[in-house]
Amino acid sequence: MSRNLVHRIGVVRDERYLEHKPGLTHPESPQRLQAVYRMLDQEFGEDLIPIEPRAATLEELELVHTPDYIERVLKTAEAPFTHLAPDTPLSAKSYQAAWLAVGGCLAGYEALRAGRGDVCFALVRPPGHHARPDGAGGFCLFNNLAVTARYAQARHGARRILIVDWDVHHGNGIQDVFYDEPGVLYFSSHQEGLYPDTGDWTETGRGPGEGYTVNVPVPVSWGDHDAVHLYREIVGSILRRYRPQLILVAAGFDAHIEDPLGRTKMTAVGFGRLAAQIMSRREAIGSPPVLLALEGGYGPRALAESVRQVLLALGEPEGHLDQEDVQTGLGADLVDRAVRIHARFGVWTEGGKTE
Repeated sequence: MSRNLVHRIGVVRDERYLEHKPGLTHPESPQRLQAVYRMLDQEFGEDLIPIEPRAATLEELELVHTPDYIERVLKTAEAPFTHLAPDTPLSAKSYQAAWLAVGGCLAGYEALRAGRGDVCFALVRPPGHHARPDGAGGFCLFNNLAVTARYAQARHGARRILIVDWDVHHGNGIQDVFYDEPGVLYFSSHQEGLYPDTGDWTETGRGPGEGYTVNVPVPVSWGDHDAVHLYREIVGSILRRYRPQLILVAAGFDAHIEDPLGRTKMTAVGFGRLAAQIMSRREAIGSPPVLLALEGGYGPRALAESVRQVLLALGEPEGHLDQEDVQTGLGADLVDRAVRIHARFGVWTEGGKTE
């Protein structure tokens, strides 16, 4: 089936990601990616550009993680089953999948820099946005996108990187790594009151990084129109004013209405429209590389359909879905609160209003 996609989309996939087996009843199961990979084969065929992952090097992992923690992850290969955190069990080959998850994101980024695509989706596991420099948690081993951002800074001199996180859980690991600096702006929309109980409105950065962390906790009634309105207003303003040289997306799909861990009301189409919000503004800021990395999403059917909708949106012409925006009361209230909190920093607001 040919989709005639306007943008060239790279996809990182590898059967070795399925070798991370945290247990039969654990929600972060290999079945998640198996469902996504089946969907890719059935729906997209040869329309996507395959990008082969590589193992991250020790030096690359140490851009974020401590040597002691990296060694702890390596040692898990010595046991058939172990835990690095109460909610984060590992099998003997989990370390390999984790190394490849980071390396898959790096390979995707390098492919974009080499002109092999306009956007890339790294369909990897284990996820990463909860991983801290010295510890695992929330099913995450290494912080895939934090390492990618540090790599872009160290290897290619990137000075302005935007990380957008639409997972239903707050990416505390990503926030902690970049909380003190303006070179990475972290935006997260996440359900209030969920694990890891971070990401309050008032967590806005520290020191030189003040104003470069933007958290929007959302209620369980959060749905597609609320999300699209919020992203159009806030992420749109961030893109115009911050003008990132690289856009990274922590693409979790556990805000889906059918997800067993989330409680919000989004649908697969809604996630596609969030991707469209980013792509519709990309050309106006110099067409920076866009790399998405899979985070949460624990219902295999809903996850596969959500990834499908995102890929379709990524391939559409600029602004294709913009005309469908509907302002909602909840969306407007969330935007207003974020503007009030961030107006004094002037990072993405001006005069107390978004552009």
